[in-house]
Amino acid sequence: MTKKNFSFTLEATKGKMRAGVIKTQRGEIKTPMFMPVGTLATVKSLDTKDIKDLQAPIILANTYHLYLRPGMERLQAMGGVHKFMGWNKPMLTDSGGFQVFSLGRQQLHSRAKKKSEKDELVAQNKLAAKNKFALLNELALNNRIDGLNKAGYSTKFDTAPQKQPKQIIRSLGVKITEEGAEFVSHLDGSKHFFSPEISIEIQRQIGADIIMALDECVADSESKEYVKKSIDRTHRWAKRCYDYWLKNKKQSVYGDYQALFGIIQGAMYEDLRKESAEFISSLDFDGIAVGGETTGYNMSGTREMMGWIEKILPANKPRYAMGLGRDPQDLLDAVSVGFDMFDCVGPTRLARNGALYYGQLVEKNGKPEFESEYKNGRLNIGNQKFFIDEKVIQEGCDCYTCENGYSRGYLNHLYRTKELAYYRLASIHNVRFMVRLAENLRIMILNAQETEEP
Repeated sequence: MTKKNFSFTLEATKGKMRAGVIKTQRGEIKTPMFMPVGTLATVKSLDTKDIKDLQAPIILANTYHLYLRPGMERLQAMGGVHKFMGWNKPMLTDSGGFQVFSLGRQQLHSRAKKKSEKDELVAQNKLAAKNKFALLNELALNNRIDGLNKAGYSTKFDTAPQKQPKQIIRSLGVKITEEGAEFVSHLDGSKHFFSPEISIEIQRQIGADIIMALDECVADSESKEYVKKSIDRTHRWAKRCYDYWLKNKKQSVYGDYQALFGIIQGAMYEDLRKESAEFISSLDFDGIAVGGETTGYNMSGTREMMGWIEKILPANKPRYAMGLGRDPQDLLDAVSVGFDMFDCVGPTRLARNGALYYGQLVEKNGKPEFESEYKNGRLNIGNQKFFIDEKVIQEGCDCYTCENGYSRGYLNHLYRTKELAYYRLASIHNVRFMVRLAENLRIMILNAQETEEP
């Protein structure tokens, strides 16, 4: 058996808030912590040095996307994802389940939208043709028919039915069986299949330090009957992932230890969440993740759900809220109910769209609070008010963008002109902001522990 190069130590608590440290063969990860998302082995607009300078202790990559591009054969030929992108710190990969189910639904919605748009366009063309012929008749009655050609149609109007844009018809949706999930690529419509064993094998070939069990990410709108069947299947998949992990000595194809996390599902049904928490906690996973549509998207629901299951979760294992961390307040809410790990594409996506984080963590009555003069802690750098603003995004921010004096006025100019430099400078600020916020929450918990000690 491969030596276990993974451990979690709980260092301090404050209420349900926790501070700990995860040790891996590629370095320590102090919690609470925020993981930047490197979907395709890159955090969008940033290079590996940028990520290291942001002091991110770990990044996330997506199994689904890496499986499709660059593909496993190419990735293995390059020695795995760490060598491929020049990243020598820890990395986590998801199982691909979320993308399989979410992108499948998006394609289904896209097809319905395209059909609706096509039907609307056909109706508009019919109406336009009808109106044009009506106008021609009126012109003819008024003896103004000089513009008519031999066929009796006006050369002033194109009355032929409009050519419809070519539709790419794909086999859409996801077919779920006991064996796994059949899905189509969002790139070209080709069919693929993920079983629990295939998902773990792909993650072995990627070579991440922390990997995830395959699960079905169900929507909150699903019936309780369906969610019950889904979590039962997810639990069987989790056991199959666990067994395959053991069979391969808990290591990647490169011979390195990989920590495996199980994922709790159950939508917003309290009894099903508790049942899932109990089952996932019963297997000797290295960590516990909480998934589902609610997590990170509905923060009141996330807090309520964690309240149901927090006492069931083992205290000696890290707790990962998947896809959480779009807004600064999200981290405070999640830490306050006992989560340790977070990831989200929000910081870089918001940055690219002109939303830059602004605000500070404060402690009031022994509780962390986030204060900002802007809604959701985000200023819109494209606003006219920043046109000639000489201030940096936020005074005291230790990110490269702020420390080097890039003004709001300059960033406003870069954003409005879509200069590529904007995306890097803005992403640097937002990612460092969230990484630092998690660091400061950790300091607050540790300081409170020291204060409480006799």
